[in-house]
Amino acid sequence: MTIENAQPLWQPDPQRIADAQITKFQAWAAEHHGAPAQGGYAALHRWSVDELDTFWKAITEWFDVRFTSPYTRVLGDRSMPGAQWFPGATLNYAEHALRAAETRADEPALLHVDETHEFRPVTWAELRRHVGSLAAELRALGVRPGDRVSGYLPNIPQAVVALLATAAVGGVWTSCAPDFGARSVLDRFQQIEPVVLFTVDGYRYGGKEHDRRAVVTELRRELPTLRAVVHIPLLGTEAPEGALDWSALTAADQEPVFEQVPFDHPLWVLYSSGTTGLPKAIVQSQGGILVEHLKQLGLHCDLGPGDRFFWYTSTGWMMWNFLVSGLLTGTTVVLYDGSPGYPDTAAQWRIAERTGATLYGTSAAYVMACRKAGVHPSRDFDLSTVRCVATTGSPLPPDGFRWLHDEVRDDLWIASVSGGTDVCSCFAGAVPTLPVHIGELQAPCLGTDLQSWDPSGKPLVDEVGELVVTNPMPSMPVHFWNDPEGTRYHDSYFDTYPGVWRHGDWITVTSRGSVVIHGRSDSTLNRQGVRMGSADIYEAVERLPEIKESLVIGIEQPDGGYWMPLFVHLAPGAVLDDALLGRIKQTIREQLSPRHIPDEIIEVPGVPHTLTGKRIEVPVKRLLQGTPLDKAVNPGSIDNLDLLHFYEDLARKRA
Repeated sequence: MTIENAQPLWQPDPQRIADAQITKFQAWAAEHHGAPAQGGYAALHRWSVDELDTFWKAITEWFDVRFTSPYTRVLGDRSMPGAQWFPGATLNYAEHALRAAETRADEPALLHVDETHEFRPVTWAELRRHVGSLAAELRALGVRPGDRVSGYLPNIPQAVVALLATAAVGGVWTSCAPDFGARSVLDRFQQIEPVVLFTVDGYRYGGKEHDRRAVVTELRRELPTLRAVVHIPLLGTEAPEGALDWSALTAADQEPVFEQVPFDHPLWVLYSSGTTGLPKAIVQSQGGILVEHLKQLGLHCDLGPGDRFFWYTSTGWMMWNFLVSGLLTGTTVVLYDGSPGYPDTAAQWRIAERTGATLYGTSAAYVMACRKAGVHPSRDFDLSTVRCVATTGSPLPPDGFRWLHDEVRDDLWIASVSGGTDVCSCFAGAVPTLPVHIGELQAPCLGTDLQSWDPSGKPLVDEVGELVVTNPMPSMPVHFWNDPEGTRYHDSYFDTYPGVWRHGDWITVTSRGSVVIHGRSDSTLNRQGVRMGSADIYEAVERLPEIKESLVIGIEQPDGGYWMPLFVHLAPGAVLDDALLGRIKQTIREQLSPRHIPDEIIEVPGVPHTLTGKRIEVPVKRLLQGTPLDKAVNPGSIDNLDLLHFYEDLARKRA
């Protein structure tokens, strides 16, 4: 790979660099812990991975982490998997999330926004009081440390209260969004056997009400471990028989009591997309998430008490958990419950304006949809408070960088970030003191020894390789649920390079220290020995106005050949005629290479996604290789199962 874009798209000015928390942290860590005072971010990052124990000790001191029992050392066993962080220490995540209530009781902790785009504040005092009341009620229901508490909830304040109350008592939180069907929820919740279920009667999305009471009835029937169900009447219905009412459980004026738990005590369970089997139930710890999110949000995102943090997400995606952790830095968190594009494509920009968001996070897909729809954010909205627009979910194409720069503000910090549910954090992304280059993530994150490796385990620079992390991170899973020998956990990340985390992404680490994400390595295209990321093809093809979305698959043939079809979902009114076929091929040839030109271009009724919005490449590849639908994909993990019948029929015809 040759490095282009020698000139940055954006450069922080000297005042911004001086004001950044990461700058102040580096100066403090140099004075107290021997961090390099000179050399900027690159030197700080090198120190953070070379002196891992000292770095994480410094993080706990800088953010004043309250250990009720002291730790014996920072890192016991360093091996992966199985690293032991801060053995001996006890603390509580929820206690840290509510600390701002001590000094800023009447200021907003949460801003709740629905599809009317009006917001309702929840003060720090209200939030703390509701958590205190609910935590006491959970204890009265017999919830003990380690018990699982589940939520079938949209992105509303009650979900935040339920998570924090669960953490306060030492319970283990898990959630799904109410657009998940019963089977998808049960595939997740049945694994972990919750004792309490918080649920809504329905939700509003796209201007319509969606009644979920029948799903809730099925969940109650199929989760025999439930001791209590709590009804939140979002649509105004009465609590069903045997369910508890939310308002009664949160009515008491009670100070929260925080159970002090070991550093590695489970905080929550997140789930992999589960496209090819049951979703993996990923367990992360109270202490690991606390220190990782303080680092990520307080230093990388540069968030603090004066900020308002808005990220478009649902409770079924790790970004919701990450968003809630904004409270750790004293930041006001914006909770939006509704469609990302209602009443029009510009909806999220309107919310950013109305809530005074300072950091606004969204998906790369939304940015590109705005570009295609001709949205003009800075013309139509006052976005003067927005310092940073961050994107994740998939790589932000170069055109997305240019569009944000041109249509929002030329002095805009654009943070494309990449990480995973597996660590509920970022491996690479936002650094407020570094320049932004088009198509690149600014740098690997502190404490993360991110590298690109070839198949033999040799580090690569300016070449495409596997994303690996060679040192433990505190938020790596403590284990998977129901994986007593750790076999599934080991096979997921440590099978390829023993003792080294392999994430399953193709990346380039550039010689200037930035990172480029090329897509998933487990669905990598390999034409004549040349490996290609699918993201590169999507970026080129979806610039064409006729292409709404695309999907490219590479399939090894029994005769040693290779078939690479490109599936295109056309925009309304577009026709896949010879002229458009020619333009698609010409675009790929000129912007990528002749080797990237697909063998066939096939119109499809739509591109299937996971429930968190990611295109599913591997299950489609399996279908096209002749795997039966019920073996190729977990039906509960797909947004529109009917779309897969097209690929199934195509495989049958080709066979």
